[in-house]
Amino acid sequence: MTEALDPETPLHLSVTCPDVETAKLLGRRALSARLVACANVLPGVSSLYWWQGTLCEDAEVLLSFKTLERHRTALAALIAQGHPYELPAITWVPVAMSDDLAAWITAETEG
Repeated sequence: MTEALDPETPLHLSVTCPDVETAKLLGRRALSARLVACANVLPGVSSLYWWQGTLCEDAEVLLSFKTLERHRTALAALIAQGHPYELPAITWVPVAMSDDLAAWITAETEG
């Protein structure tokens, strides 16, 4: 269950992707929609997980966004719509940060 957060709460929202190209495409889409202030593409992730009863191991890319709670639903929908996985692993956590960084995220996502 998701706990209700203040709409202005800063978040790190992340999703794994099959490759750098997919991660960059989703990152650019989110930036163009002004849903995020920053997208970080981190290749070299080794993922081990259960999928449909099978233990899997894959090389993936972690895509991490700096955003606000008020953009979470739209951002998750944008990712789900453009993601090649049947079930993209979209996760988010509220984060503490400096007032200046929070103000930058707010300013960059107001468009």
